[in-house]
Amino acid sequence: MRHRAAAAAFLLALPLAAGAQEVPKDATQVAPKETPAEAPRDAAQPEPNRQQANAAKLAGLIRFVGESCQDVRPDYERFKSVVAAMGVDLDAISKGELLMRSMSYTEAYRKNVEESCRKATELFGEKGTSIPGLVLRKAS
Repeated sequence: MRHRAAAAAFLLALPLAAGAQEVPKDATQVAPKETPAEAPRDAAQPEPNRQQANAAKLAGLIRFVGESCQDVRPDYERFKSVVAAMGVDLDAISKGELLMRSMSYTEAYRKNVEESCRKATELFGEKGTSIPGLVLRKAS
């Protein structure tokens, strides 16, 4: 009897110690609540939106083409106008998380330089199927 009373007191003390949360009858049917560890890393710096992420991809491509492709070069003015048309401030992709993302794309393109340059020309060259005129042939 004494052990039952101690066990009951212990079970009653758990919800009180956890902030007076109600303990469900069947804990397997309740989804876990969000913990502070699952909260965003920095509430002041929200996750980039889709347009910003796409602008970061383009910035990575432009950097790669400028540094690694022998036959083509980026059109920086066209790049700036495309980013502006996406509604993204060029300064936003020049620092912080978006800069890191764009640099990771540049590194990914470097894994196969020849293929990446060919694909950049195909998608972003003068007659590109994605954004024409972003990548131009170098003058001979």
